[in-house]
Amino acid sequence: MSKKVLSVLLLLMIGTKMVLLTSCAGIIPPSGGPKDTIPPKLVMSIPRDSATNVKSQKLVLTFDEFVELKEVSQNVIFSPNPKKTPLVEYKLKNITIKVRDSLEPNTTYSINFGNGIKDINEGNTLKEFTYLFSTGNKIADGTFSGKAILAETGRIDSSLIVILHKNLNDTAIYKSSPRYIAKIDGKGNFIFRNIEVGSYNAFVLPNDYTKKYDDSTKLFGFMDSVLVVSNATPENTFYIYQEEKVKEKPRISNSSNNNKNGKEEKKEDKKLKYSSNLEGISQDLLGNLQITFNRKLKTFDSTKITLCDTFYNPISDAKFSLDTGNTIIKISYPWREAQHFRLVMQKEVVYDTNGTALTKGDTLKFITRNESDYGSLRLKFMGLDFSKHPVLQIVSNDRITESVPLTGEVFKRKLFKPGDYTIRILLDRNQNGIWDAGNFKKKLQPEIVIDKNWKLNVKGNWDNETDVKL
Repeated sequence: MSKKVLSVLLLLMIGTKMVLLTSCAGIIPPSGGPKDTIPPKLVMSIPRDSATNVKSQKLVLTFDEFVELKEVSQNVIFSPNPKKTPLVEYKLKNITIKVRDSLEPNTTYSINFGNGIKDINEGNTLKEFTYLFSTGNKIADGTFSGKAILAETGRIDSSLIVILHKNLNDTAIYKSSPRYIAKIDGKGNFIFRNIEVGSYNAFVLPNDYTKKYDDSTKLFGFMDSVLVVSNATPENTFYIYQEEKVKEKPRISNSSNNNKNGKEEKKEDKKLKYSSNLEGISQDLLGNLQITFNRKLKTFDSTKITLCDTFYNPISDAKFSLDTGNTIIKISYPWREAQHFRLVMQKEVVYDTNGTALTKGDTLKFITRNESDYGSLRLKFMGLDFSKHPVLQIVSNDRITESVPLTGEVFKRKLFKPGDYTIRILLDRNQNGIWDAGNFKKKLQPEIVIDKNWKLNVKGNWDNETDVKL
């Protein structure tokens, strides 16, 4: 073979290899790149957004990427509130709404999708997207906004909704569906946009199926007067209350000793037993000693229980009482630090409703805590209106541990139990020391509790001083 032919073959082989390498390199996708954080964007709608003189009951919204619609019943709000819930579907880049009610003339409709619209790939949310159209020749410009606060705690409940009734009769909230609905956000704010100007009754309720005040255990709020909506309606704050607390249902016990799995259950202990609120053998200087029984008591004989010193000498000024639930004996005494005591109980001190007494008498030995285990507390209140009868509420683990009427700017306590607390201010209208709910039929608003997330950390053996600004 000639050198010329060999040279041609060699060039062909090199050329083929280069083509293959180039082809292989071409199919490798680029790596890295920023993550998509942009939510879907509406690019077209039929009818167009904010269109007027609309007759069609089918609405199609098209976005710039594939979308999905999450939890329609929780996220999507139709205004005015329809009698028949519209059908909402999504496919590829489209969301389709089919209105099943007849469209009212000269009415502005809005569909708020809440946080329901997301792109399929990254899950980016198009927050609070609202689509508008009108069957008349203009879009309504009525607005109403404000805040909703739980009156008893000063906190927010974002599961609630604000509703507007066109029917101004007080019975409408019990019998009729609302005209407009707005959700409350995580900061307690709400807003109605593009609603008809005019007069309404405004309320707050749970976002349940009925959207009516058909149960006095529901959270509820109302305005004192008729709401007049314009394009510049003043804001309003609703104070939400629960007129009656939910009663716990009694537990249903089976007469058989077998559970549903066929296994024998432990039989009820027929012995009358008790426990105390002592921390080990330590008694709190600031509270009562409590003896709690495992069953309700029928009788309590205070002559058969004695608080003694270490020599078993009775202490005459100790007081004994049974609580209203008939399960706790309270022993009150002006405890002083580092003192040793004996609590002597005879077996016949109590009988339960079955006539059962303790199996034997018993003696509790304990010692009171040292003052150094506590901290002193000084709170200075600034901007407090004493004409509204403020009451200081000290809260630990969502439980009010102390309520103190405030008569001056400074609250002092020599001994205070260390720990983390929050403080609230109750505006005690009737001066009974406790929070009182409202009553719609009597047009009585609830008492208000102010909670501005005031934190209080009390350290032991320390002067704890805090300024509280309202």
